[in-house]
Amino acid sequence: MSQAPLVLVDGSSYLYRAFHALPPLMTSTGVPTGAVKGVLNMLRSLQKQYPDSVITVIFDAKGPTFRDELFAEYKAQRPRMPDDLRVQIEPLHECVKAMGFPFLCVEGVEADDVIGTLARSSTLAERDVVVSTGDKDMAQLVNGHVSLVNTMYNTKTDSAGVVEKFGIGPELIIDYLALMGDKSDNIPGVPGVGEKTALGLLVGLGDMDAIYDNIDKVASLPIRGAKTLGAKLLEHREMAYLSRKLATIKTDVELELDIEQMRMQEPQDEILMELYQRLEFKSWQDEIRRRSGAASNNANTVAPSSAADDLFATPVAPDAQSNADTEPTAAEAESQAQYHTILTDQAFADWLQRLSAAKLFAFDTETTSVDAQQARLVGISFAVAEGEAAYVPLAHSYMGVPEQLDKKKVLDALRPLLEDPAISKVCQNGKYDINVLARYEIAVQGVRFDTMLESYVLNSTATRHDMDSLALRYLNRSTIRFEDVAGKGAKQLTFDQVDLTIAGPYAAEDAEITLCLHNRLIKELQDIPPLLDVLDSIEIPLMPVLARIERCGALVDAHLLGQQSLELAEKLTELERQTFAIAGEAFNLASPKQLGVVLYEKLGLPILAKTAKGQPSTAEAVLSELAEQGHELPVLLMQYRSLSKLKSTYTDRLPEQINPLTGRIHTSYHQAVTATGRLSSSDPNLQNIPIRSAEGRRIRQAFIAPKGYKLLAADYSQIELRIMAHLAQDAGLLEAFRNDRDVHKATASEVFSVALDEVSSDQRRSAKAINFGLIYGMSAHGLAKQIGCDRGQAQMYMDRYFARYPGVLDYMERTRQQASEQGYVETLFGRRLYLPDIKAKNAAIRKGAERTAINAPMQGSAADIIKRAMIKVDEWLAETGLDARVIMQVHDELVLEVREDQVDALRDGLLPLMSAGATLDVPLIVEAGVGDNWDQAH
Repeated sequence: MSQAPLVLVDGSSYLYRAFHALPPLMTSTGVPTGAVKGVLNMLRSLQKQYPDSVITVIFDAKGPTFRDELFAEYKAQRPRMPDDLRVQIEPLHECVKAMGFPFLCVEGVEADDVIGTLARSSTLAERDVVVSTGDKDMAQLVNGHVSLVNTMYNTKTDSAGVVEKFGIGPELIIDYLALMGDKSDNIPGVPGVGEKTALGLLVGLGDMDAIYDNIDKVASLPIRGAKTLGAKLLEHREMAYLSRKLATIKTDVELELDIEQMRMQEPQDEILMELYQRLEFKSWQDEIRRRSGAASNNANTVAPSSAADDLFATPVAPDAQSNADTEPTAAEAESQAQYHTILTDQAFADWLQRLSAAKLFAFDTETTSVDAQQARLVGISFAVAEGEAAYVPLAHSYMGVPEQLDKKKVLDALRPLLEDPAISKVCQNGKYDINVLARYEIAVQGVRFDTMLESYVLNSTATRHDMDSLALRYLNRSTIRFEDVAGKGAKQLTFDQVDLTIAGPYAAEDAEITLCLHNRLIKELQDIPPLLDVLDSIEIPLMPVLARIERCGALVDAHLLGQQSLELAEKLTELERQTFAIAGEAFNLASPKQLGVVLYEKLGLPILAKTAKGQPSTAEAVLSELAEQGHELPVLLMQYRSLSKLKSTYTDRLPEQINPLTGRIHTSYHQAVTATGRLSSSDPNLQNIPIRSAEGRRIRQAFIAPKGYKLLAADYSQIELRIMAHLAQDAGLLEAFRNDRDVHKATASEVFSVALDEVSSDQRRSAKAINFGLIYGMSAHGLAKQIGCDRGQAQMYMDRYFARYPGVLDYMERTRQQASEQGYVETLFGRRLYLPDIKAKNAAIRKGAERTAINAPMQGSAADIIKRAMIKVDEWLAETGLDARVIMQVHDELVLEVREDQVDALRDGLLPLMSAGATLDVPLIVEAGVGDNWDQAH
């Protein structure tokens, strides 16, 4: 029997990968733990893949290595390790040792060198080795006994794999790195030699010694710039050989532990329990208790038919606010899942019966496009119990596809189930499925749950809310990705072209994973009733409302947009001309590098900031500050960028986005993107069309009403300030709003100590900046820039504001303290925003989290209010039968299309409904306008 391979883990590579790739986690006391959790999860996964192997974990030691002595600049450009990562190293080391893994950390060398030494020893002993790393440098170690595995992408690389990936064998990797250098480690290499040139040299002449022995032959190689390359190589010969020394992994490090002494040890449960308690890894504590017999044998198990028997049957789940463990409650679920592809009438009839009998089932559509308004249905998948799912293909069209069921018959049979509101369904991003099936005259009802929204409501910032991310986080399952079945890039297939043997499991998995996720997430939401109410009363009811708005779309005047595009092109040409005149030369305005040369080298403007790579910054904020200092070119550049963005994003793009089937533009609204609960939109993004500029208003003029109709825009007036008054309970603000006073004018009167009727327009403008700036946590420095005064004066205004409105300051201080204590803040309706950085040691990061904490309850409450209003308005329009429909939602505004003779009826009913979106201690005012286009109506 062959010996199991020795597994060598590049622990330092794991550590950085976990820190940067996974959402930040922390304990209730603010101690970061995300990197520890990520590394331990990867190690646990490796144990499952290599159950009979010794898995040795190697970390970099503190302090310099021999490479620093060879080259003082080695890794010099690397930023200092973040404090939030540094504090996780020691507890991670303790956990790894206590879990029973052999552990190595050798001073004076890197983890790579220890791994290289062990790999060489194993090769000499003719023992196979698997090196788990994401570091390309390790390819030099690969041989007949040594292979690499990258757990991030689940890929394994042997000698043939190195050739396939790099174009050369493992024996030339060191020279490859030496010639082209390595920016991540600051290995210099030969200037001007990149990947292609290095590869050409090695393939054409051999290793580096052969290259220099045959330097006269370099000019004849089929390499760009070959004629001058030989001279360049000779000039930098010393640096090339130094680079080879730096890139070479040592294989002769003196180690206290050799491969024959390495053994996996039994976990030290007592030490692990103490560590897991300190790190708040709750389910792993339960695992130890079960292992020691302290817990019930039934803890954290799932009955196979749980979803069919009980809507809320779930495994016990940990708290999602901080360290929600991702260890699966059923470790074998993924490998034992049964996925069926339905190709016969009898099999479909059997599943139809199961769906009819289920109290809850998951379903998912497979289509030809991510655009629900144009996607064609390819098939539907279902799951009624964890571990089993079925896919019904309806329109696969590749050569040799098996005979499929009749699409019309299948949809006719499914229609009563999908349209029955009494039969509960669960989806992942169900709005998409609702819109797709609506095009096939199926009005889906009864989508009681949506895993994307469940995750979003549970913790909007913990993770992305797509299925792949959720499955990994909550189920510890790696899903089949679309790219795995359809390919990537230009050669990617549409789903109808994917072979059923591959498409079937992929599609069925979507439904089964959705059901598993629901069972996990709904339990956690039930433990936090306010969040369950946000899901049940806001997000789920809003989903079909948004689906209707998307399907309706908005009418735009393509001709008007075309005219504006031409005008913007002329303005851009003129701005370009003026810019070149000041610069004294023509250059690419879109090139930060060329722009930097003009601004800082030719014109000598002060360098205010640098990029991560150390180049002078040309970012918008920098240009704005330079413009404030009186420099003309940055002003023109900002104007150019603004107009160019309007042209490319809107006036050029909107006509292209008109759906040929409807003649309208159909944006997509996203419920699970922003941290605070606000909706966002894409294709097109309606939220970013500027309203203050003349060009932005002209774009709004292109959104028009059809003949015989008008557009009505209803907008909440100063909603976040009103919510601030309600939350802060400040007497001055409450009095101003209750008496319908101009709150900005009232603030100006207080701050500038002038009578109300003597407030100037400039003073009101400054007061408005103060009112809104404080909501967003603006500093005195920021306010000074906003209103054009010095910092001391701005601080005086702020101090005076807080003296006049002490309730606001109390609210801010109260909110900061609450956020720090509990790790989250809430909206008026109980929606939570978790703040993982609220206890960060870095002051700038912590203060940013505090500003978010102050603003989030207001912004989130405003979002909840308009969502609640949209649901009520949708119900009211259906009841009244008015010839009117919502066509857009933008920030705090609803835009409706209404028949001309029903404008008054719509306005009379709409405004009270929107005002009733929340009960505040101040009036919630809604203003409405009517016009032939959006700009007129606003």
